[in-house]
Amino acid sequence: MPESSNQHGVGGFGGGGEGGEGGGSELTINAAPPVADHCPVLSEDGEDLKVRRAFEELAHAKRGLKQRHIQMIALAGTIGTGLFLATGKALANGGPLGLVLSYGIVGMLMCAVVLSVAELSALVPLSGGIVRHAEWFVDPALSFAQGWNSTYANAILLPAEMVACAVIIDYWSHVNHAVWITVLGGLLIFSNVLLISVYGELEFVLAMVKIALIIGVNVMSICITAGAGPRGESIGFRFWRTPGPFVQYAGIPGSWGRFVGFWRVLVSAAYAFSNVENISVAGAETQNPRRNIPRAARRVFWRIMVFYLVTVFCIGLIVSSSDPALTAHTGDAGASPFAIAATNAGIKAVPSIINAVVVTSAWSAANSAMLVGTRTLYGLALEGHAPRFFKRTNRFGTPWLSVTAVGSLMVLGYLTLSSAASVVFEWMQALVSAASFVHWINIEIVYLRFYYGCKAQGISRDELPWKGPFQPYAAWAALVSFTVLLITGAFFVFIDGHWSVQGFVSSYFNIPLILVLYFGYKHWRKTKLVSLYDMPIRGFLDVAYRNPEPVELPAKGWARLNILWA
Repeated sequence: MPESSNQHGVGGFGGGGEGGEGGGSELTINAAPPVADHCPVLSEDGEDLKVRRAFEELAHAKRGLKQRHIQMIALAGTIGTGLFLATGKALANGGPLGLVLSYGIVGMLMCAVVLSVAELSALVPLSGGIVRHAEWFVDPALSFAQGWNSTYANAILLPAEMVACAVIIDYWSHVNHAVWITVLGGLLIFSNVLLISVYGELEFVLAMVKIALIIGVNVMSICITAGAGPRGESIGFRFWRTPGPFVQYAGIPGSWGRFVGFWRVLVSAAYAFSNVENISVAGAETQNPRRNIPRAARRVFWRIMVFYLVTVFCIGLIVSSSDPALTAHTGDAGASPFAIAATNAGIKAVPSIINAVVVTSAWSAANSAMLVGTRTLYGLALEGHAPRFFKRTNRFGTPWLSVTAVGSLMVLGYLTLSSAASVVFEWMQALVSAASFVHWINIEIVYLRFYYGCKAQGISRDELPWKGPFQPYAAWAALVSFTVLLITGAFFVFIDGHWSVQGFVSSYFNIPLILVLYFGYKHWRKTKLVSLYDMPIRGFLDVAYRNPEPVELPAKGWARLNILWA
C-alpha cells in the first residue's frame, strides 16, 4: 500500500455510512507490512474455503450500526436490574466498602475482557464475534462449544427478563403475567427482525433513559446524605461507621466472616457486568469497525466504571447494610436501595419512577440478549456448527430464522406462572452468571492464542488495526481471576445451613456443559488445535488494507460534546 493511502483514513472493512461520530481518529496505518516467510498467506485461490468465505464476508457485510449505537448497545445490555435492584442484597451481604471494592475489582477485570474483544474484533469484525474468532485462533471445537453455550445462556435470559418485567409491573397492576410476557416478548422479536439500524436507535434511546435515571438517583442520594430531604436529617458517613464498612456474612465471626461477605458480593457483581463484551457480536453490522469498536471499548469501560462505582458508593451512603428492607422484597422496586432510602427520607413517588425504568431496563437487557443469541447462532451456522437454514436473512440482512429460534424459548416464561416467579428468575440468573464466567474465560483463551500467534508469525501488534494496552498481562489476570470465581461461585451453599441443590446446580452446571460440548465435538469431528503458525492473521490484515475506512474529520465546537453519547 503506498504512503498516499493514508488520505483514505484508517484501513477497515468497507462500511461506508456515517463513521464520523466522535472526535478525531487516533488510528493510522502508513503502509502494509512485509510478509514473513513463515506466515500463512491465503490468496483468493487458497485451499481453505472457510477462510476465503470469511474474507468475503468481511469485505461485503451490510453495516448499519454507528459508533453511538455500538456504545449504547453495550451500556444497555449492562445497566439493568443488576444495578437498580440487586445492589440492595449485595449491600446487605458485603457492606458499603465491600460493595464498592467488589464492583471496582470486577470492573477492572471486565476492562481486560473488553480490550481483548476490541483488539480481536477490530481485525476480524465477523458476525458472531468471539465464537468465530475461536474457529481461527484456537480450535473449531471451542467455537462450537462456546457458541452453543452463549446461545443457550442468552436464550435463557429472555424468559427470565420477561418474567422480571411481569413481576415488576405487578407494582401497579395485577394482570396475568402471561399477558405481559406475550406482549413484551412479541415486541422483542419484532425489534430484532427489523433493520439493525432500527435496533440501534431503540437501544440508544433506552440507554439514555437508564443514564438519566442513574444521574437522577445519584443526585437524590447526595441530597439525602446532605440532609436536603423532606425530613432534613443529615446522614453523611453514618452507615460506614455503624454498622460498619463490611458485614459478618452468615454470622461467621471475625475477619473471615467479613471476607466471605466481600467474596459473596464479588461473585454476584459479575452478573451486573455481563454482556459488556457485546460490542463484538454485531461486528459484521458495525460501520467502520476498526475505529468504532476500539473507541467503544475505551469509552464504555470508563462510563461503566463511573456509573457503577459512583452509584454503589452512593448506595452505601444512603442505606444501612443492616436495613431489613434490603432483603424483605423479592420482585419489585421495594427492594431497590434507592426506593428504600427515598422512603426513609420521606420522598414519595420514587418507587414508581424506579419501577418504570427497571421495566425498560429488563426489556432492554432481553433485547441485547436477543441480539447476542441470534448473531451467535447465525455465526455458528456460518461455521457449519448449526443447521444451514439459520444462515437465511431477510431483505434487511437480519437472520430472521435465528431470531425466531432464539425468541421461541421465551415460552419458558409461561412455566413460571404456577411457581414463585422471583425464585425461578434468580435460578435463571445464576445459570446466566456461570455462563458469563465461562464466556469471559474463553474470550481470554482466544485472545492469548491470537497474541502468541502474532509472536510466532513475526507479526508486530503495531501492524494491527488497534492494540489494547497492558497485554498479555491483563488477559492472564482476567483468565485466572474468572476461573477462580467460577470455581468458588457457589461456595455459600457449603456453609452450614445454606445447602441448596438449585444453587449448586445453577452455579456449576456450565462447567460440565462446556466440557461435554468441547470434547464431544472434538471427538466427533476429530478437530485439532490450530497451530500458532497456521492462524490466518496475515490474511485478515490483507483484507483490512484492501478495504480502507473513510477518513474521519475532527469534531469542532459543540460537536465535541458528543463524547458523552457517541
